[in-house]
Amino acid sequence: MSMNRMLIATVLIGVGMTAQAAQDEPALISQGEYLARAGDCVACHTAKDGKPFAGGLPMETPIGTIYSTNITPSSEGIGHYSFEDFDRALRHGVRKDGSTLYPAMPYPSYARLTEPDMQALYAYFMKGVAPVQEPNKDTDIPWPLSMRWPLSIWRGVFAPDPEPWQPLPERDPVVDRGAYLVEGLGHCGACHTPRALTMQEKALSAEEGDAFLAGSAPLEGWVAKNLRGDHKDGLGSWSEAQLVQFLKTGRSDTSAVFGGMSDVVEHSMQYMSDADLTAIARYLKTLPPSNPNDTPHVYDRQVADALWKGDDSKPGAGVYIDNCAACHRTDGKGYTRVFPALAGNPVVQTQDATSLIHLILKGGTLPATRTAPSTFTMPAYGWRLSDQEVTDVVNFIRTSWGNQGEPIEVKAVKKLRTSDMKQTSGDDLGQVTEH
Repeated sequence: MSMNRMLIATVLIGVGMTAQAAQDEPALISQGEYLARAGDCVACHTAKDGKPFAGGLPMETPIGTIYSTNITPSSEGIGHYSFEDFDRALRHGVRKDGSTLYPAMPYPSYARLTEPDMQALYAYFMKGVAPVQEPNKDTDIPWPLSMRWPLSIWRGVFAPDPEPWQPLPERDPVVDRGAYLVEGLGHCGACHTPRALTMQEKALSAEEGDAFLAGSAPLEGWVAKNLRGDHKDGLGSWSEAQLVQFLKTGRSDTSAVFGGMSDVVEHSMQYMSDADLTAIARYLKTLPPSNPNDTPHVYDRQVADALWKGDDSKPGAGVYIDNCAACHRTDGKGYTRVFPALAGNPVVQTQDATSLIHLILKGGTLPATRTAPSTFTMPAYGWRLSDQEVTDVVNFIRTSWGNQGEPIEVKAVKKLRTSDMKQTSGDDLGQVTEH
């Protein structure tokens, strides 16, 4: 072949590769968009009433408030990030300037992301997201805790070096896909795994121990529940199909989403494929219970029969009849996919009753989704019930119909009401404390 022909062939090959890359780019961006939804990036990186991914959302931490950053492709965001910069931030926890990110960014989980998924995410954020010129906010963490250099030590000790996900040949491919989504991209452990005093998750995978996804301490008034196989406060009583339905619609035959998980369903889970939701559910169902002595819930009709006969002598029963029974029924079984059952509900039996107290004080809304377009709202009762009445009805719910929740004391309600009042303005949450 002559030199001219070789040159022409080389040029033609280069043009072909460029054309193929241009043709593949929309598919790569679309894949990146799907992955960004699966990772629920928008929930943390979008402030209330703000532009998508422009940051500014306040996040409480034990040392102060931090604000999510602008991750749009603008000069205020990540427009100047190369792929290598992007990769270092997501999988290593290191900003472009070399400083370490706060671990509110779940880079210990993202360390498991594969190279193709990273390339797709980068393509989406650079070419599929609208740039927004929104400056990043400084943290509200006081000095010297605000210094970032100690974070590099934390990262070196507690954040693993990136090890892209490798399928396990001996594991069911569906379960393996679920493990990748839960332990990596979905970063479920960031909320649902308890943390040590030094703020690292006590386990990053099922192989690291039964603390993984065993439920967390309260944060911003909610408890991220146990996702393991416990019947009392986990997923032991849920079938795979019920769990898929819950992740897709925010509701199941017996339960409904609330708190921070509402955002996860609304912004992330409802857009995921049935195959991926099934993979997540099947993987979660492989996790054994944290409590080896855990037993299934056994329904007890004693309270239901007493209420049916007009006997409301049990403490809290009268409050329940007046405020709760119309939706959740006197037998505690609620209404399928509308008002959740309270009998056997893991949320009402958790060791820490913060979520249940918070729901009664402030109410909650079950969001509409594409496949479940109806919205249902539980009203706030903090304005009309005293601390003692809230305590009584919480204890009534936690100990009726076979539920095995531990009774709470009135100080738990007082504490949460006070905390909510500090975060809330313009409502009547704190008007009633005692009669």
